[in-house]
Amino acid sequence: MENQTKTIRLVYPQWQGGSITHWITEVKDPEQASRGYYLGAQLLNFLAPDSGQDTYTVPVSTDIVGRKVTDGVLDKEAIIAQTRAALDILNVQKPDKIVTLGGECSASVVPFTYLANKYKDDVAMVWIDAHPDITLPGDVYPGYHAMAVTACMGLGDKQIVSELPAKIDPSRILFVGLRDWERDEIKARQKQYGIKHLTPEDVRRDSHAILEWLKSCGASKVVIHFDMDVLDPAEIIAAVGVVPNGMKIAEVVRVINDIAKEKEVVGLTVAEPMPRTAIRIKEMLNQLPLLK
Repeated sequence: MENQTKTIRLVYPQWQGGSITHWITEVKDPEQASRGYYLGAQLLNFLAPDSGQDTYTVPVSTDIVGRKVTDGVLDKEAIIAQTRAALDILNVQKPDKIVTLGGECSASVVPFTYLANKYKDDVAMVWIDAHPDITLPGDVYPGYHAMAVTACMGLGDKQIVSELPAKIDPSRILFVGLRDWERDEIKARQKQYGIKHLTPEDVRRDSHAILEWLKSCGASKVVIHFDMDVLDPAEIIAAVGVVPNGMKIAEVVRVINDIAKEKEVVGLTVAEPMPRTAIRIKEMLNQLPLLK
């Protein structure tokens, strides 16, 4: 009997990798803003179509007391604990393909490195994001979600990286929709790593440049990270980031489906949902009688 491919859905509501309250000014309670990714992951799971996949949720702490930077990483202890919890799920279930619903960008790190280990030397990574996420501990911003790609490469905090099952070579990483490096040092670091990128304009009309890169990448399988901040805020504000001139929803959908026609997609993450309106409704409900 032919083996069937096992695909699971991983709900990974990790929020500790972000320090984002100063960007969510319309939310009065900083605790609700900080944990916005937690609610975002739950909403994504609610909204996603029922595909019949088994769903597993990574246990994520909601404790916001005593957030601290350790070794250049915000909430490092929680991130390590949740990394181990996510790996425990994957090592027990042994999926062939993983759909991950985050959570901030670091929700991709565990499933992608798990898949890189499962399909050794045969996985490329397409990172659809307004930002490159290649910061390191010691940079001015300590949020782990901005270190997600470097973690996938096996770089960064030694303790966190030692938990990961594999690493992805930068020659097999492509940034799509990139338009904000935030600091010159990040642009220089990308050049140092040799990671190629395409801007929203590069993929506005078609996916040709992505498909050409995929043909030359030397891998038959691909993992795709879709950060919702890649979307143009003039069309929809779905994430923390609101960098102008992003990709349209239809363009992202077309790009991901075109990739799936060219290579076998073994991992897909949707990350960084920040449901600002839902958070404000939650704040309102918390103030009403009989609901407290």
